Amino acid sequence: MDIYRSVIRPVLFSGVKADPEWLHQQTLGVLGWLDYHHQQPLARWLHHQLAKAYCLNDDRLAQSLWGLQFSNPIGLAAGFDKDGVASGVWSSFGFGFAELGTVTFTPQPGNPPPRLFRLPLDNAALNRMGFNNQGAAAMAHTLQQRWGNALSPLPSPFPIGVNLGKSKSTPLEEAAADYLGSFQWLKDWGNYFVVNVSSPNTPGLRSLQATEQLEPILAALQQENAGQKPLLIKIAPDLEWEAIAAVLELAQTYKLAGIIATNTTIRRDGLTTQVVRSTGKSVQEEAGGISGAPLRQRSTEVIRFIWQETQGNLPIIGVGGVFTPEDAWEKITAGASLVQVYTGWVYEGPAMVRHLLEGLLQKMAERGLTSLSQAIGLKE
Repeated sequence: MDIYRSVIRPVLFSGVKADPEWLHQQTLGVLGWLDYHHQQPLARWLHHQLAKAYCLNDDRLAQSLWGLQFSNPIGLAAGFDKDGVASGVWSSFGFGFAELGTVTFTPQPGNPPPRLFRLPLDNAALNRMGFNNQGAAAMAHTLQQRWGNALSPLPSPFPIGVNLGKSKSTPLEEAAADYLGSFQWLKDWGNYFVVNVSSPNTPGLRSLQATEQLEPILAALQQENAGQKPLLIKIAPDLEWEAIAAVLELAQTYKLAGIIATNTTIRRDGLTTQVVRSTGKSVQEEAGGISGAPLRQRSTEVIRFIWQETQGNLPIIGVGGVFTPEDAWEKITAGASLVQVYTGWVYEGPAMVRHLLEGLLQKMAERGLTSLSQAIGLKE
């Protein structure tokens, strides 16, 4: 029996009236303690117990991208560990990689609470967090404390990504310098980096996806980067096909390593939820982005479009609405090399990653595949 889904989740989702953000912070506090004290006997034992329960190691699931080794294709999406306080814990939950952030150059509190809402009727969440984080310098300090000398390689095969956003206080015309400042603080601490220009919760941010605004950001980052670290861009699911194609052109011009598809959606059509219970307001009135199951189909469509447009030559990290092995398989066969989860993990619990991996292995076996890479873009 899955204790999380049958006992813990019902209490957290309905029996406890606590704010979802507060619950998230408490969880992260415990995991941060576990990571900070990782060398102590109790913490080491707990890491071992987590790994024994939730990890599944199988060479058929391994992926090699950008010179990095991924033990499996399932990663933790940005937004869960915004400040990197639990960076060493995620591998013990079975993840093949984790993406920290979104982090901004300037520390910022984010939008006023309440700003995180569960929509259980839709297996979804609505958030308008607004890049609340302690800033790039603080994350660099946290990661240095955890991993030691910046010149030492981060643990392999567990790549760590860093998701970069624009500070709310920085004018749009100064965005390039803002992203660059964060990258300079953190370039020694991430195995790959993501330019986030697609969150709906920072005013004007999504306008940076337009070619004339995105180009100077990519130019500044790649000049500083000099090809040392894989640089990706995370796009919104609400872009028209022409706008996505324009981003793909820039990605090729500036030799980006890949695309993350997609961020949260501002669309509300198709939702069962009509009223957000904790505020009493219509879901149409509540600002923010929707994540979870309502995003699944659109994000997969975007993945398939990118795969076809680039003839499979630009790696894709697929994210949006992954709850089951079928969801993950759908994204991989549409063209995703890796898949990230967040909302699904909150709903399904810590056993989810192992369940996804077991399901992927079963689907590979059914089709006679010996490596997950054979499934990428596979026409069923």
